[in-house]
Amino acid sequence: MNDSALSRRKLMQLAASGAVVSAIPVQAAATTPQSAKRLVNQVVDDINAIISSGKSEAEMMDDFEQIFIDYADVNTIARYAFGVEGRTASAQQMRDFTVAFQRYISTKYGRRFREFIGGRVVVQDAKPVKSFFEVSTTAYLQGSGPFEVTFLVTDRSGEEKFFNMFIEGLNMLSSERTEIGAKLDRRGGDIDAMIADLRDLG
Repeated sequence: MNDSALSRRKLMQLAASGAVVSAIPVQAAATTPQSAKRLVNQVVDDINAIISSGKSEAEMMDDFEQIFIDYADVNTIARYAFGVEGRTASAQQMRDFTVAFQRYISTKYGRRFREFIGGRVVVQDAKPVKSFFEVSTTAYLQGSGPFEVTFLVTDRSGEEKFFNMFIEGLNMLSSERTEIGAKLDRRGGDIDAMIADLRDLG
């Protein structure tokens, strides 16, 4: 893709989305710091159980996908990651993308969490930020210093779910939007081909 086309796509993304958090409606959330922290405690308990299970990588990836199914607002994450190009997708393409994206992102971040084998993740605190809650955790790994993993939690879908995650400052929503946009660019804007690529990666 040439520079002018790439610039146009970036401008479209900025105009349509603004900041990452603009994907989340600004409204009073029923979620409380305690309930947000409780949700993340459940996520962390499941992560710790998986990394200490001794299962194969393939089995772990299945388990990590279940974490996303149970605790993440996958539809919101997928829509944001698809970006403005997703507006041209048919309903079937959006469904196919969401299923493929769920497996892709579960595998990608599951492999990152698999690096925590021998360590643990500990929930620290929760605080309100606009219409959602930020829950901080600390990952303790063998052979390296601790670092922060942060979850953003809201109930905008009707259930308390996390819709974004930061690992050592890496913003999942922003990075995945960039990745999906790049994959779509490589396929010349062909949504079905990009979805097929995601299936292969998952």
